[in-house]
Amino acid sequence: MPIASSTYTPPPLLDGGHRQTLYASLVRRVDFVYDRRERITTPDDDFLDLDWATPDTTNTQRVAILTHGLEGSADRKYMRGMARAFVRRGWTVCALNLRGCSGETNRQVATYHSGKTDDLTLVVNHVLDQGHAPIVLVGFSLGGNLTLKYLGERGAQVDNRIRGAAALSAPVNLSASADQIDRWSNWHYTQYFLHSLRQKMRVKARQHPDRVSTDRLWEIQTLRGFDDAYTAPLHGFNGADDYYRRASSKPLLSDLTVPTLLLNAANDPFLPPSCYPRSIARDHERLTLEIPASGGHVGFVSFNDAGEYWSEQRTTSFLSPS
Repeated sequence: MPIASSTYTPPPLLDGGHRQTLYASLVRRVDFVYDRRERITTPDDDFLDLDWATPDTTNTQRVAILTHGLEGSADRKYMRGMARAFVRRGWTVCALNLRGCSGETNRQVATYHSGKTDDLTLVVNHVLDQGHAPIVLVGFSLGGNLTLKYLGERGAQVDNRIRGAAALSAPVNLSASADQIDRWSNWHYTQYFLHSLRQKMRVKARQHPDRVSTDRLWEIQTLRGFDDAYTAPLHGFNGADDYYRRASSKPLLSDLTVPTLLLNAANDPFLPPSCYPRSIARDHERLTLEIPASGGHVGFVSFNDAGEYWSEQRTTSFLSPS
């Protein structure tokens, strides 16, 4: 379908990509907590923690499954903000904490990565097996790529109880996005991610000393370097290039068969031009590409009485038009 025109207008003084990104991450407050946590076991004897929230006044079976970004969790402000928006509209929310991101180290040497759709598959099937339907999928950044890849892999074989999806600030071309994040202008973001990733690898080295070494850890100054040294080999890839190629969702976008919103701001500091797939979306019957001029990376700041960001209103409107 045609590339959507965007209605988003940033607040005064928050029109820059970095300002949007940092304000949403550091300044925003979200008055929302999940109702309960559920732990499910994976086939390889690991676990995933799911945070659930249910509307107070509606006994609903429809569920929005949310997936966070790199080194995030269900507790991130963008996750809680989106969960609150769905709950207000009568949806139950299941917020997935990717492996090692729930506050407890996962058991296996493998953690999570941008293309690890088997864990998302497990969660979707778990939610459906509990009798919930319909469901929609919402992913942020890394979780956005993961969501798109999951749906693209299934194509026309996707479960018909999955009625729609949204991917926000999604790096659909992982190689180009890694290079973009590693630019000097994004140095502070890269160091933030690397600080967290290094900590996790130190824990993994103690947990699996035969599989993980910290010898190269402090040499690494880029995300591509980290992925080449750790993410790729620990998850069965032959280096970062192989990982990025096989985990990117862009080659699978043409295979989407459920209504899907890809919402990538034009001034996202993490996304290069190849992460705005205009040529694919232009003639696609199920993919809506929306490129607001502003919004940053998982920003889209709005000020209103509801405390909802524009991206939350846009996503819930797209996936729950009634």
